[in-house]
Amino acid sequence: MKVLITGAKGFVGKNLVAALECIRDGKDRREKYQALLPLEIFEYGIDSTPEDLDTFCAEADFVFNLAGVNRPKEASEFMEGNFGFASTLLDTLEKHGNKAPVMLSSSAQASLEGRYAGSEYGKSKLAGEELFKEYSKRTGADVLIYRLPNLYGKWCRPNYNSAVATFCNNIANDLPITVNDSSIELELLYIDDLVDALMGNLVGEVLRNESGFCVAAPTDKKTLGEIVELLHGFKSARGSLNVPDVTEGSFSKKLYSTYLSYLDPSDFSYELKMNVDNRGSFTEVLRTVDRGQVSINVSKPGITKGQHWHHTKWEKFCVVSGEGLIRLRRIGKDKQGNDYPVVEYGVSGEKLEVVEMIPGYTHSIINLSDTQDMVTLMWCNECFDPEKPDTFFEEV
Repeated sequence: MKVLITGAKGFVGKNLVAALECIRDGKDRREKYQALLPLEIFEYGIDSTPEDLDTFCAEADFVFNLAGVNRPKEASEFMEGNFGFASTLLDTLEKHGNKAPVMLSSSAQASLEGRYAGSEYGKSKLAGEELFKEYSKRTGADVLIYRLPNLYGKWCRPNYNSAVATFCNNIANDLPITVNDSSIELELLYIDDLVDALMGNLVGEVLRNESGFCVAAPTDKKTLGEIVELLHGFKSARGSLNVPDVTEGSFSKKLYSTYLSYLDPSDFSYELKMNVDNRGSFTEVLRTVDRGQVSINVSKPGITKGQHWHHTKWEKFCVVSGEGLIRLRRIGKDKQGNDYPVVEYGVSGEKLEVVEMIPGYTHSIINLSDTQDMVTLMWCNECFDPEKPDTFFEEV
């Protein structure tokens, strides 16, 4: 399949091109996209020539029209940049008798309702929609019109036409932000969800609403205040080690991915607080609200750590380097008044395995080496709370 993307260097265009390149190059091997191979991508952007457009329109099997003007110097440029180019594109397709399906990136502002009433940008988008509808009636070509809400995601240009991009960029890089009315609500669509919907067009997966417009879902409605609060939470998470809500499909998960993409490369890493003593070190790596915490434990040669038990807390230990022995014993006495037997697990970084620390069992971990540190990845089902430690000393 040959796919033409106008506005290929823009926010949506770059993300769509990258996704299609993964299919073309065999990196995205999902079965539903294999019918597109061999795949050729025609990228039309600001540096392309009329001759490029002519060639692409003659050969394309599908057209994504993402080109448009968002922030012109003069309001009149909206119509020229949005309606004008769309007209040129359709005229060129029609000249070649190419009835390939054409997708139009329109905007919610084309409704000209509510706060969009009188919008010059909306008027230009509405004119483009009418142009495409007339083209479809005249030629029989399938036209797919998307009235897109506010978009956000990686590679979106800050200080341009996206408040989310601006907030992400500025908060990530310690720059000031301005929110005149934190109660203003935005309908938001994540770039990956949009790209999934657009690529679905290529394999016959198209969702339309009652008005006939194509739909990319899901969207979220959030106020500016809610967005800023989340972003400040992301910013402070390095110090608290808290991981934001990353529930599948959640706005928080998508916004956090977006926020990270605005970090300066020099700021990708951050130090952790190592709790060091003569036995080695213990370092928390991350904390979650409802999935506990992850830590790294380093034990020096011959050292035994642990020797405690928990009522409710449980843990998972995985030695990733070195060699050790994990010992567990149920606390209390059996019916004969004897200690319960000790269970032992030999562990090594050469053979990764998880050993569970069970509630009601005292446990220890011993570094068996005389020369090498032992490194253990530890997960606990709850974050440590000094007010309720649920940790009680007892030798195994």
